Amino acid sequence: MGSALIETINRRLKRKEQFMSETKSETIRLTMAQALVKYLQTQYSERDGKIQRLIPGIFGIFGHGNVPGLSQALLEYGKDLPYYQPRNEQSMVHTAVGFAKANQRLATLACTTSIGPGATNMLTGAALAAINRLPVLLLPSDYYVTRYQGPVLQQLEHPNSADMSVNDCFRPLSRFFDRISRPEQLLTALPEAMRVLTDPAETGVVTLSLPQDVQAHAYDYPTRFFEKRVWRIERRIPHPQRILEAIELLKNAKRPMILAGGGVHYGQAWDELLVFSERFGIPVAETKAGKGALRQDSPVALGGLGANGNPAASTITTQADLVFCVGTRLTDFITGSRSVFQHPDVKFVGINVCGLDAFKHGALPILGDSKETLKALTEIATDTKIQPREEYLKEISGAKEKWSQTLRKAYEDERKVMSQTQLVGVFNEEAKEGDTVIAAAGAPPGDLHKLWNVSGGKNCHIEFGYSCMGYEIPAGLGVRMAQPTGEVYVFIGDGTYLMNPTELVTAVQEKLKLTVIISENHGFQCIRWLQELRVGHPFGNEFRLRDDQTNRLEADYVQIDFAKNAESMGAKAWHVFTREQFRTALRETREEKGLCVIVVETDKDITAPASEVWWDFGVAEVSQDPVTQKLYLKYQEERKSQRFFY
Repeated sequence: MGSALIETINRRLKRKEQFMSETKSETIRLTMAQALVKYLQTQYSERDGKIQRLIPGIFGIFGHGNVPGLSQALLEYGKDLPYYQPRNEQSMVHTAVGFAKANQRLATLACTTSIGPGATNMLTGAALAAINRLPVLLLPSDYYVTRYQGPVLQQLEHPNSADMSVNDCFRPLSRFFDRISRPEQLLTALPEAMRVLTDPAETGVVTLSLPQDVQAHAYDYPTRFFEKRVWRIERRIPHPQRILEAIELLKNAKRPMILAGGGVHYGQAWDELLVFSERFGIPVAETKAGKGALRQDSPVALGGLGANGNPAASTITTQADLVFCVGTRLTDFITGSRSVFQHPDVKFVGINVCGLDAFKHGALPILGDSKETLKALTEIATDTKIQPREEYLKEISGAKEKWSQTLRKAYEDERKVMSQTQLVGVFNEEAKEGDTVIAAAGAPPGDLHKLWNVSGGKNCHIEFGYSCMGYEIPAGLGVRMAQPTGEVYVFIGDGTYLMNPTELVTAVQEKLKLTVIISENHGFQCIRWLQELRVGHPFGNEFRLRDDQTNRLEADYVQIDFAKNAESMGAKAWHVFTREQFRTALRETREEKGLCVIVVETDKDITAPASEVWWDFGVAEVSQDPVTQKLYLKYQEERKSQRFFY
């Protein structure tokens, strides 16, 4: 019995040793930062059979917060995760957003910062990504969790929360936030981060706050954690009952229309939108995120809608009795602060992957992918034998022709200094298939929304959810990284350029060709126009010297040589004053292989033709100024056009 027992014990010990040996061979000891870098290199997204890297690169600025961790990990393990060096932490988030948008949210970039100001510099970029529902992975460094060191450099000491840091500011901006206080927490945090980044309805900002000491702490990670994983981005199929209900509304509608938002692009539903709109004679207006959703010249294409859209779109929309809202958030600039839909019995159909948006305006909600939903609507509407209404199509054609005549007059107007409208006209004529223009704040996004013609394969990338000055040049880098062919144009005002020009250096460093077009009108002129509309007087928006007598900024204009400034950062620059000079410069930049900047002198007083859509922009209720008092009374009258929809 004794020998048998000993033999049994020996067998069990051998099996245990074998198990421990096998288990040990299935783990790899890595720091938390090394594990993060290895994991990101094996994550892929897939939709409709197309597989691509989910996070093919990382931007970052290193400081004491991420040098021992992420910088070391990228150096040793980052062969397949290229590192890019930006000039500003806010900018690199904008680059990631531009990259994600150009990839229809199927891929994005990671961004790493040090502790403190490097981290909080990303907050504006995070807010922009959150509002626009675009995926980015943020990796800000954080304080020491071991606490041996006492309050560390740049650490926030909150009076009633010892574990709070400035990185907690990211919580309301993030769809998923986690502070990695132990290296093994990556095993749950990273899969959840990837799930959120690839979820069509939940996608947005993912923030993993990385304490600077834990980045360098080690753990025995399972090797299978680093195996290739493909995250399928599914197309949500709409509920059949909702489709039937929508078709019933369409059958009874006399003046239906479609409002196409960014969801058309993210669903890659361009062809389905064209078929549905043309087959049943339904005009299509676009939001700024949806600009270019109808990518061909079409008799039902109305162009941009809203406070800085065009009057053809607003004329038709005002009397629409049924509105298909496809992938849009229905923001105030587009809806005229809920004043543009004036038909007394107007109804809405909300097509969106996100329930928050699908239910807006009391809509019949269809929770579904834009491509699949438009296909389903087309199929049932065809079976139902819905036909276009010829009188309605004639009305649409008439509105478009009237707008075309207005545009021709604006383009042909002879003035000493060209207007920004004329700048866009020449620019649009010179753009070619595959080219992309980017704008975000000031007058350029509104002018592109109103004036840019996307026919012929031209693309228009407008960020107006956050209307963020300084987004444009960094986002241009992201678009160029996603779009290796065609020209990438960044259209900005001189005010925006002064806020954030330094990513021009990154463009030179990475040999990413951009052509930046600066409309030089000596200030934040679109805000000056708003001041005159709602205050009655301009104040503080032009780039002027201080007047010695009034002590206000209203003396001569400050002289700024934007062309020389751009040249100092490695660009080839042009300074032009006429339409023909601008046309020549555009043609010359197309032949260049590197960074180009064209500075265009434009008239500060001439705006694009009016949209005929009101926007709720308030006036002071109390003022001693009779001009402001009169404007307030007018504003009170204008507000009567606003409606709530249930």
